[in-house]
Amino acid sequence: LSCTFPVFFSQLFLEKYGYFSEPGPGTHSPAEFTEALRDFQRVTHLPPSGVLDAPTLRQMALPRCGTDDGESRAAGPRRASPARRRRRTAQHGGRWYKRHLRYRVVNWPSYLPQHEVRLAVRAAFELWSNVSSLLFWEAQDGPADIRLTFFHGDHNDGLNNAFDGPGGALAHAFFPRRGEAHFDSAERWSLHSGKGRNLFIVVAHEVGHTLGLEHSPVKSALMSPYYKKLSKDFVLSWDDILAVQNLYGKPSKGSAIQLPGKVFTHFQDWNTDLYGRDRQQRSLSTYYCHSFFDAITTDGDHNLYIFKGSHYWVVSESGNASDPRPLQPRWPGLPAGIDACAWSQLSGKFYFFKGGRCWRYAGSKLEAGFPRKCSALGLPRHPDTALYFQQLRRLVLFKGPKYFVVGEEPLGAEPYYPRSLRDWAGLPPGTAGALTHRDGSVYFFRDDQYWKFDQAKLQVVASGKWAAQLAWMGCWDANSEQVLF
Repeated sequence: LSCTFPVFFSQLFLEKYGYFSEPGPGTHSPAEFTEALRDFQRVTHLPPSGVLDAPTLRQMALPRCGTDDGESRAAGPRRASPARRRRRTAQHGGRWYKRHLRYRVVNWPSYLPQHEVRLAVRAAFELWSNVSSLLFWEAQDGPADIRLTFFHGDHNDGLNNAFDGPGGALAHAFFPRRGEAHFDSAERWSLHSGKGRNLFIVVAHEVGHTLGLEHSPVKSALMSPYYKKLSKDFVLSWDDILAVQNLYGKPSKGSAIQLPGKVFTHFQDWNTDLYGRDRQQRSLSTYYCHSFFDAITTDGDHNLYIFKGSHYWVVSESGNASDPRPLQPRWPGLPAGIDACAWSQLSGKFYFFKGGRCWRYAGSKLEAGFPRKCSALGLPRHPDTALYFQQLRRLVLFKGPKYFVVGEEPLGAEPYYPRSLRDWAGLPPGTAGALTHRDGSVYFFRDDQYWKFDQAKLQVVASGKWAAQLAWMGCWDANSEQVLF
């Protein structure tokens, strides 16, 4: 029994997820079983031995989407047989023939706050609308194109789609134009990046299916069949974006917006004004207000520059935020997801840092010799924060519990550095950015918090939540006196 059970389990698994060309468990020859096993091993990036070994069984036991692996099997190095291709084409994919789709959250786990669930679902849909021509609207009751529902066990989708309790299949969805995504109520769902299955990441995956996307063979893709924890570095992969744009085209206005996963890890921080009718344009211009950004700096005209992913925002001295702008036209050659940025009051140049490299721009022109390996000049790799510090007439880079003072000409760390962060009394490690404000204070930021540093006293004199308390950050609507989404 101990030998035959894994084989029987794996046959049922391969049958459920579409690895046999003809249905019917127990009717497959050893050669068919070996070939199906090889297919599965290719899709999951295991050695395609065709042998039911321990790594293969472990992979089969991992939590995943309950929709079968369809097209992802054909995308590997081996071509699928015509019979298999016909079956996938007949049963899978499809697309919606309209651009505006309504969705409805029919029910949700009672232990999750309703408004947070709705925010997570909306964010999951926006992940796709940000990179395609689609637009989504929530229907709180009545008919909808796409319905999201939680079920226990067998829920009349056929025994092959019955939910299996915690682990295993977490959810499944149907291709257009059925418009259904089902989630296993027996899972422990969460809206945070800690314990439990992250609802946002699973909904975003299942929404992909309802739009017509197959499972992806690309391991890092959201549409990969296996559950992945939501990390702050998560973004849609190139494979996800190409797949949805192949069906629906690029965004009708502007360029695709990639939001990093750290925007979505704490939905309790999001403001429920998201559902106001005038929020469509506001949400774009204030996405950085969701508690996280990559870097921040300010120029000589007191304009703020706020960086997130492949875009940046400019907030004027009056607190008006621009729409998100792509990095490339403004700073050609600059990569997405920078670690730190500072504008130098001494030279009028922008400095950017990512990994061990740095970039220096005069206006929009990348200076000769850049990017260069700044870690070779004594600068830290992946700095947390960069700042031009007027008292020293130098750049300061912060990394963990230490800071470095950096000269510009020639570029390099000054002697006797790094020093302990204790010199900056009251400042926590791991800040995301800093700037010198026109009031003379230096403001440091981390997550949704800020620290106000007095340059004369050399200590932190105030702290709080920057989106709500610092009107000049562009997140404060003076008319309604509410924090914008």
